[in-house]
Amino acid sequence: MTALEVRRLSVRFGEFRALEEVQFSVPEGAFVAIVGPNGAGKSTLLKAVLGLVPYQGEVLVYGLPAGKADPFWFGYVPQIKTFDRSFPALALELVVTGLRRRWPFRLSPKEKEAALAALAQVGASELAYRPLGRLSGGQLQRVYLARALIRRPRILLLDEPATGVDRVGEEDLYRYLEAYQKASGATVLMITHDWEAAHHATHVLVLNRRVVGFGPPERALSEECLRQAFGHVGHAHGLFVEGGRA
Repeated sequence: MTALEVRRLSVRFGEFRALEEVQFSVPEGAFVAIVGPNGAGKSTLLKAVLGLVPYQGEVLVYGLPAGKADPFWFGYVPQIKTFDRSFPALALELVVTGLRRRWPFRLSPKEKEAALAALAQVGASELAYRPLGRLSGGQLQRVYLARALIRRPRILLLDEPATGVDRVGEEDLYRYLEAYQKASGATVLMITHDWEAAHHATHVLVLNRRVVGFGPPERALSEECLRQAFGHVGHAHGLFVEGGRA
């Protein structure tokens, strides 16, 4: 079954073309690593799939236009966290916003139970009652992942989830994702600068405003695709190996 199909997707911001005629199809249960240089339109692609930016073309989710798909089919971890860290709120409350899609000023017992279960799923039970302002970057990423998982999504969209996370935390993060995917059969699309993670995905999407390569890692990460996307193969490898942002 096809989980996500993108047809001739184009996004413009004024005169700037962020994406042009992007097309690919993702089978259910796939783990897709999205790679490309800065300004390639990777984050814009995820936002278009979620309907957060206007676009031309089609996005189909299990055969339905994305606008008609159940919002709870999606879980999303953004790269940039836009909340005020001085806001007096707890990690548990942030996780519940994944259910309510707004800030909860009072939690029901059912919501609290679901949030605690989601935090446990990502190894963050001890963070439940900790103020958001006291969380490290890695802890905050796990809380946001719990926020995405609380709705048990069929499609999980992750925008550089390992940003601000040390190597041990990054390995933990991937382990939690693998466990969730194995248990749920969910489809995962993840923007990453981690070369190793890209090689372990089932599919790789190499993007530079257009689709440069898509398919199994050994094909999509060919020298020809990398040269076309990054301009220089050695430079592309350096972006990943040295932990630079791609």
